Amino acid sequence: MAATEIVVEVRNLTAGYGEKVILSEVSFNVRRGEILALIGGSGCGKSTVIRTLIGLLPPIAGEVRVFGEDPHAMEDEAKIRFLRRIGMLFQGGALLGSMTVGDNVALPFREHTALPDSVIQRIVETKLALVGLPNAASLMPAQLSGGMRKRASLSRAMAMDPDLLLCDEPSAGLDPIVAAGIDVLLRELQRSIGMTMIVVTHDLASIELIADRVVMFDRGRALAIGTVAELRSSEDARVRDFFARTPPPEQARGESLLAALEESPS
Repeated sequence: MAATEIVVEVRNLTAGYGEKVILSEVSFNVRRGEILALIGGSGCGKSTVIRTLIGLLPPIAGEVRVFGEDPHAMEDEAKIRFLRRIGMLFQGGALLGSMTVGDNVALPFREHTALPDSVIQRIVETKLALVGLPNAASLMPAQLSGGMRKRASLSRAMAMDPDLLLCDEPSAGLDPIVAAGIDVLLRELQRSIGMTMIVVTHDLASIELIADRVVMFDRGRALAIGTVAELRSSEDARVRDFFARTPPPEQARGESLLAALEESPS
């Protein structure tokens, strides 16, 4: 397959919930083997994009195509085959607390294949070793640190070698060193096996480390698309301010007033 093959294509997408429109005329694509970061403030539509891509939320207008197919036009069997090609790393990990880590990673194989248990166990050991958890199969999720849970969740998301990995805030809630480790792991996976990823994140350090390209959302629209360097030098002040961590004027005025009150004599 050509390195420039388009895995995900979003064309003039408008989407929302009931009468509430969240995304308006959004267009972008994802190339095979790249990491695309979706960034922007809370409620700007990043998670809505993900829900639309996997077929959970139908477009109001426009269309999405994943692997060249429309996920909203599939019958049940085709939809199951389609979803097997996608891995999902949830923000909270979403490991099943009543199962061991090994059983969590084995779950997709037990649900969707007829592989013997001995083969599944060997695959699970390989997948856990790939994320730096070679001895964690017998542990329960509650016995893991936050970073280990994210790694175990990533192992499960990658269990069936998906063509596309979706990551929702992979470094959220982790200390900076552990978060950097998750970022490095994602980048290593991309480089070693050529995995295509869409990563939803607010973390500027993560964006700079892992993103090949970035889509920045603002008020339901794709405000800017490009590399980190291109967005840093954007002509749009809102984009530059995001990367410079510059607060909006109303927040800056509030901080100035607070500082003045703290300095005034009682």
